[in-house]
Amino acid sequence: MPDSQPPPHPWSSSSSSGTPGASGPAGSADNGVDPTTLLLCGARLADGRTVDVRLGGGRIEAVGTAGSLAAGGLQGCGTRVDLSGYLLLPAPADPHTHLDTALSAEGDGPASYEPRDVQRRATEAALLQLGHGATALRAHVRVGDVQGLGALAAVLQARRSLRGLTELTTVAMPRLLTGAAGADGLAMLRDALKMGASVVGGCPDLDPDPIGYVEAVLEVASEHGCPVDLHTDAADPARLARLAAMAGGLRPGVTLGPCGDLARLPEEMARRTADQLAAAGVTVVCLPQGGCGATDRRETAPVRMLRAAGVRVAAGSGALRDLSNPVGRGDPLEAAYLLASRYGLRPEDAYDAVSSAARTVMGLPEVRLEAGFPAELLAVRGDRLEGALSLAYSRIVIHRGRVVARTSAVREYCNSAAAVELGLPRQGRGELS
Repeated sequence: MPDSQPPPHPWSSSSSSGTPGASGPAGSADNGVDPTTLLLCGARLADGRTVDVRLGGGRIEAVGTAGSLAAGGLQGCGTRVDLSGYLLLPAPADPHTHLDTALSAEGDGPASYEPRDVQRRATEAALLQLGHGATALRAHVRVGDVQGLGALAAVLQARRSLRGLTELTTVAMPRLLTGAAGADGLAMLRDALKMGASVVGGCPDLDPDPIGYVEAVLEVASEHGCPVDLHTDAADPARLARLAAMAGGLRPGVTLGPCGDLARLPEEMARRTADQLAAAGVTVVCLPQGGCGATDRRETAPVRMLRAAGVRVAAGSGALRDLSNPVGRGDPLEAAYLLASRYGLRPEDAYDAVSSAARTVMGLPEVRLEAGFPAELLAVRGDRLEGALSLAYSRIVIHRGRVVARTSAVREYCNSAAAVELGLPRQGRGELS
């Protein structure tokens, strides 16, 4: 669905020489233009201010009232991007994706784990999510079993090819870690970390000894100084309480998701479990757009209860058009929309779950619309956050201070006497019959 108002053309920019439509500054070092500088003009912030924002060196250099940063002309300002009519936000991040199986629902039979197929799917899925605004992704990748380390190697190759466009980190997910069968999984997990996986993960619910699985994960994570990110439905509160006790104090931290079965527990038991997770400093990543496992389990963690207990709650996308969710979108703004519309979070808190909280889960620096912070930004057509979550069709994505993706939508209507009489906005390149 497109926007109802005609957007400006922010992809077209002006250089310091005043040449419209240039993709970058026409000048060079001898005329004082820094080609890495980007000037965002007339952007609206969530607090209602309209500002100019200057980016340079991958960071926000200055934020000033509209027109103030180019008051002396565009000389030295580099590329100019007109964001009139756009809301400027910290860019989202996605802490729970499955790039190795993404975009595989349309194939016949199970997903191919041929390295080239995995790399292609992972790259396409990451670019799709980048277009939605996510400039950082955490990909949970299966290791062991029939795929060995091939899928991880393919996702790591996709990561290298996407450098400069998006930040991609990987979670190694072995199936078994206990007993005789788990010895191979444990060896594979250590090899995965040597290859470049930066997070230890997995699904203890699938192991015959879930607590032993968690113990093995925590031991490997402690050896390598890695964060932990585990899949669990959280159906067993006693097991979850023990996991929280084991995880408490581990640095750089433990994340659990999607924890959908917490919503099925009696309220008092769920509250007690939430308190235990908060005391242990465990983060919960929910998946409001759908799960990433069995298709008959679609509950979302009780986000308001968890937040009230002091648990940090972030939101991810989960499955992206694979067998678990053949219509998954991987859109963080849709996740925020669902948290607000269905689960009762304020729009600001819902967006925080896919931006600031998500970045914290992933160990990324905070982003604010202030000088000195990383230039990881999303411009969305609209003037209020509520509208952006509802109708966020036109988007401009900035990673490391550079425009890396743009989606532009146009809505056209045929001639209408009612629209003319009421003075409603209309746009179009020609007449519709």
